Amino acid sequence: MTPGNSCDTSKPVKEADSLVVDPDGNRYPVKTLSDGNLWMTANLGSNIPDSYCYDDRAGNGKRFGRLYTWESARRGCVLLGEGWRLPTEAEWARLTSLYGGMTADSIVLRKRAYKVLLADGGAGFNAVLGGNRDPGGNYARGDAHAFYWTITEDNNGSAWYYNFAKGSQALFRQDGGEKDRAFSVRCVKSIHQNNLK
Repeated sequence: MTPGNSCDTSKPVKEADSLVVDPDGNRYPVKTLSDGNLWMTANLGSNIPDSYCYDDRAGNGKRFGRLYTWESARRGCVLLGEGWRLPTEAEWARLTSLYGGMTADSIVLRKRAYKVLLADGGAGFNAVLGGNRDPGGNYARGDAHAFYWTITEDNNGSAWYYNFAKGSQALFRQDGGEKDRAFSVRCVKSIHQNNLK
């Protein structure tokens, strides 16, 4: 499999019965979580430019989804159809606060959010530890970290992201994610207008 091959985006995207289907035909379960938004409960796997399978192995793409640069993450969510998008940092913060918390001085809350939002953790979010790819093409932290993009930039070259860290068994909110790094992606759709921030 060659990472970053273009996809045929002319195929219609279907959303029904708690599934959304991307232009490649990949099916993703979706769920309304406690924040009132509709979230994918599996990592995005659309084969679009600037997306990669961990270690360039197709089996890892099936296991973890693909890894996306910030711009390709944004595009990948939009390809799912009307209303689908990369979540904001505020939406991630609200989600994590409802499932444990991100209070800066409370590692206990960070650990609770990590445990509940991880695969089989009870919330149904099912985060998986898919690692990352650096701008030089090196892969690292598979089975040890899950890094998830937000759409919220902290400057022109970087954006906020969330880090599920297996070593500390905790979830961290971080800035400074270089946009040309490749992280995992979950897309979100607002069901009610008052959920937009």
